[in-house]
Amino acid sequence: MASPMGEGLRSRSSGLKPIETKRKVGIEEYDMVTMEDEPLSPMARLFHDRRFDVHAVAFMACKTRISPQPVKEKLVHTLLKHPRFTSLMVVDEENLTDMKWVQTKIDLDQHIIIVEVDETQLESPDKFVEDYIYNLSKTSLDRSKPLWDLHIINVKTRQAESVVVFRVHHSLGDGTSLISLLLACTRQTADDLKLPTIPTKKRRPTPSGYSAKEGLWRLLGKFWLFIVMFVNTAVDVFMFIITIMFLKDTKTPISAPPDFESNKARRIVHRIISLDDLKFVKNAMNVTINDVALGLTQAGLSQYLNRRYAIGGKDKGATERRNNLPNGIRLRSCLCFNLRSSAGIEDLANMMENGSKGKWGWGNWFGYALLPFKIALRDNPLDYVKEAKATVDRKKRSFEALSTLIMAELLIKFFGIKVATEVTCKGFSNSTICFTNLVGPQEEIGFCGYPITYFAPSSYGQPSALMINFQSYINKMIIVVSVDENAIPDPHQLLDDFEDSLNLIKNAIIEKGLAKNLK
Repeated sequence: MASPMGEGLRSRSSGLKPIETKRKVGIEEYDMVTMEDEPLSPMARLFHDRRFDVHAVAFMACKTRISPQPVKEKLVHTLLKHPRFTSLMVVDEENLTDMKWVQTKIDLDQHIIIVEVDETQLESPDKFVEDYIYNLSKTSLDRSKPLWDLHIINVKTRQAESVVVFRVHHSLGDGTSLISLLLACTRQTADDLKLPTIPTKKRRPTPSGYSAKEGLWRLLGKFWLFIVMFVNTAVDVFMFIITIMFLKDTKTPISAPPDFESNKARRIVHRIISLDDLKFVKNAMNVTINDVALGLTQAGLSQYLNRRYAIGGKDKGATERRNNLPNGIRLRSCLCFNLRSSAGIEDLANMMENGSKGKWGWGNWFGYALLPFKIALRDNPLDYVKEAKATVDRKKRSFEALSTLIMAELLIKFFGIKVATEVTCKGFSNSTICFTNLVGPQEEIGFCGYPITYFAPSSYGQPSALMINFQSYINKMIIVVSVDENAIPDPHQLLDDFEDSLNLIKNAIIEKGLAKNLK
């Protein structure tokens, strides 16, 4: 979601003077002076707190083995044209709260890591890659250089000949920005001059003219919508405030353990399902892909939790009336919504190609919204999607995300970054899940000339024990889960439940004859 209202919130970043800063690298000290120092946005500064040290990762599975040199040559003309990826995060020694991006020279050899592997010694290449990313999540990026790196793993897995892991500190930008930038560095394999095609939401045509009576009804409709938005926003903001203060989600087997701050490592696994299956459900039920994704997520989580609650006790069953789930489970996702005018991949590609350093809608300018998940077993699988649609439609009629962004800005202004960070961490730790759904390219793309069979974004460092990402690519939907293994020791089983839930929903549509009129 984007809004031009974010522009006003960042206007105070202009008019900055150059600074001279000292930093240490190893045992050496060097001076660094730049003409274009830029302060971190207030939201970006949140990500440098030890409790919210979030890193975004995207792994790309390629169809061929990867040679490092062509990658380096391509990145020089794409990613490195973006100033965030050639800047250090520097803290002024005279004012430790003054954090700035400072341009510096970059050595690509320090950012591109080649993983040497003897494949003959590997029992499971897929498990090797999975364990590599898990071990990577135990570490933070080195702040003595720009906050990103790229890992090339030339290992043949079930679905690829090699894997590239792209890691970025979340202070460089929000998820929408980072994925857009990554896609702006790719090209279609059918035509290496064309950028990927990203589906956009079609706008309904606005009537050119209407009668006075119709105009009155339209005016009344807008007034009623305003009242609904105002009431919903008031309720949502109230719920958000009491969540920060004391209202926690129900303690379930997938809740973050008490010592989650000391264990930031995350097991990141994925499952590829058919995007056509999701579209089939979408068209048959007249909903959106996001409704279907949320519906099968609620169904899968309900099945998974029902099984976990049966461990160590009597299994009561898995039906709507007889199951192991406690009544009234409160389980919510703390969603991040992009609230600034965001540049498309075409704008980002042009910016990198031309070396432009103007404003392109970059950075962390997002608000939060609490999205409730309905945890219950349903005999009719279609109820999961219907309930998800009702939840999403309700959240669309609220300015909760914008309100929470303004609240965060005011907290930072009047109480400082520490208080704002504490509030943000409370919002995430008192909820259970992080959930995102991103739209990807409609055709095959290549990264630095290497065709990609799929790509999957995720993150680690967030207080939640479970993060779920949906990422579409051509005719695939990639479900990625990032889990704390202390809470979710069997993430592949959770992915099985998601996939099984989609099949149940799809089969229910066929059995009920809802797909008769679909072409």
